Amino acid sequence: MAVYTHVPAEDMAVFLTRYDVGSLVSAKGIAEGVENSNYLIETTRDRYILTLYEKRVDESDLPFFMDLLDHLGARGCKVPRFIGDRSGQKLQQLGGRPACLIEFLTGVSVTEPTAAQTRGAGVALGELHRAAADFAGSRPNALDRQGWHDLAEKCGDDFDTIAPGLGARVADELAWLDAHWPTDLPRAVIHADLFPDNVLMLGDDVTGLIDFYFSCTDIRAYDLAVTHTAWCFANDGSVYHPERGAALVAGYDAAFGLSDAERAAFPALCRGAALRFLLTRAYDWINTPPDAMVTRKDPLAFLRRLDFYAAAESGELPGA
Repeated sequence: MAVYTHVPAEDMAVFLTRYDVGSLVSAKGIAEGVENSNYLIETTRDRYILTLYEKRVDESDLPFFMDLLDHLGARGCKVPRFIGDRSGQKLQQLGGRPACLIEFLTGVSVTEPTAAQTRGAGVALGELHRAAADFAGSRPNALDRQGWHDLAEKCGDDFDTIAPGLGARVADELAWLDAHWPTDLPRAVIHADLFPDNVLMLGDDVTGLIDFYFSCTDIRAYDLAVTHTAWCFANDGSVYHPERGAALVAGYDAAFGLSDAERAAFPALCRGAALRFLLTRAYDWINTPPDAMVTRKDPLAFLRRLDFYAAAESGELPGA
């Protein structure tokens, strides 16, 4: 469940009077996601998303996200832009939380993507990178290699309560990545979390890219590696789907391009991406009480991905 802050309908109705969007007809909490409280709002005019930002999103970062989505939207990317009230103000307060009203995009998120849908995601990511190339804003990646070390330290001995030997495996991988992480690849603003549930589709066509709250400035090809870990495996990480991997990279290459240096570094970038989600899931697994309203996600699904990437032959991954 992803509604942490309950807002009475009466308060929502008053909130919407600040905007030129019609009157409230209905409001429904959205269960997907784990970062913020989200409501699907229907008014007499249209549908919207109401987001209340919980503790994991720093309010000072919100102007960056707003500017980025305005920039991408102006260049034709299918992204949900923030809506200003009658005075142009986009950031509000509701229920004791920072809050924003956001455009609603049609489409559904797929759970078992086909190769064609995965290619569509690659094309959309390439188009996003092309549109973001002249974006002037920047934001540090709090989940870069130093962030991985910090998370591993916080998990400490508790790693092995998830799986025996996991702490040693993470330590070994951190050391390998410190020695092999590329330092000379192009950097740009990236999405950094383009999982299937953050891509809206109708058939094989992408209708929207959502949830930019991990967006940051980092190695651009790392964004493709994150997407590879997210789209090209069974949900539990036990099976790699090579046809999806090939389709993803081909779609991205067609829309934006991938240099020889980026291809050569791709296996290492994929290992870093798998470790990043292993670590964040492990931290949440350790620190989320069993009776919490949020469903914990299995960290071992990304350990299996990491093990696959570490053992892959040089020609087994597209881009290698």
